[in-house]
Amino acid sequence: MQKKYDFLIVGAGLYGAVFAHEAKKAGKTCFILDKRNHIGGNVHTEKVADIQVHRYGAHIFHTSSKEIWQYVHQFAEFNRFTNSPLANFKGELYNLPFNMNTFHQMWGVTTPEEAKQKIEQQRRDSFVDNPRTLEEQAINLVGRDIYEKLIRGYTEKQWGRSCHELPAFIIRRLPVRFTYDNNYFNDSYQGIPIGGYTAMVEKMIEGIDVQLETDYLADKAYWDSLAERIVYTGPIDAYFDYKFGVLAYRSLIFENEWLDTDNYQGNAVVNYTDRETPYTRIIEHKHFEFGRQKQTIITREYSVEWKPGDEPYYPINDEQNNMLYAKYKQLADAEQHVIFGGRLGEYRYYDMDKVIAAALKRVREVLGKE
Repeated sequence: MQKKYDFLIVGAGLYGAVFAHEAKKAGKTCFILDKRNHIGGNVHTEKVADIQVHRYGAHIFHTSSKEIWQYVHQFAEFNRFTNSPLANFKGELYNLPFNMNTFHQMWGVTTPEEAKQKIEQQRRDSFVDNPRTLEEQAINLVGRDIYEKLIRGYTEKQWGRSCHELPAFIIRRLPVRFTYDNNYFNDSYQGIPIGGYTAMVEKMIEGIDVQLETDYLADKAYWDSLAERIVYTGPIDAYFDYKFGVLAYRSLIFENEWLDTDNYQGNAVVNYTDRETPYTRIIEHKHFEFGRQKQTIITREYSVEWKPGDEPYYPINDEQNNMLYAKYKQLADAEQHVIFGGRLGEYRYYDMDKVIAAALKRVREVLGKE
């Protein structure tokens, strides 16, 4: 049977969209499948009450690569949004990342030297040689006050287990700035596409056949018969029918609320860092685009244990899961006509700019070999 397409792309997220765009530009034919009822993967945005809602959590584009920044500008104009989240600990508000504003709010210090002395004193008081737990590592880095108020509760909610049980390697370092700078990212370029990410992805895959609400793995042989090569961005263990076992993830639950007020929290993202508050953060979507709507939409975000059937968000890259992934990677490398990519296909956490860079690198390698 003659193949109809050069590439069947499984997944309409950023990796798949970039790959498809570049392949089409090179004269290749592409067909995109996605299980969901929309394109864009986890960066999908939808307009509700004239507000662009980030359906799968806050996505702020940031990069230090001029090439990637220029690349995305082919498909969207970006605003000047700067990520400056707040931390709420039992009603006390602190700026993030840890900077002079945070230290002033925490201890009343006003100079970098005072802040350094305070942190060093707390580190020295509780220092542990060869820290084995996340708690020991975090206190070694920033002292007990910051750990107790801004790290412990949030981290335990994120991972679903005590910081006493989490390994030290999860926090190799913590960003500490001795300047009054609330910009969360150090990257040169930052912003959000005006009109939302979905419109940006739509432009990327313009003119390419797309079929939604379709599970590739449910009829894999048929879909494979339609293309010379497959670009697979789904879970790598699912592709191989969980032959070696199931890779672990953390998942998320989003609770949306429409409010008849023009401003709920005054900031796009507020993290709730105490253990008692069940959600990890509240997102107020209108602030991503400096909205002046008379109403607002907020999303409470809960981190939960993942189980098969749930949406996988964060790979748990501990030793056990990385060893399991290595087995699947060996099988993937042996698949001559399948390209595995993206967060799920490579079992790794990717920032958006890194997803785009990885897809560009891979598609250029593939097209260069033909």
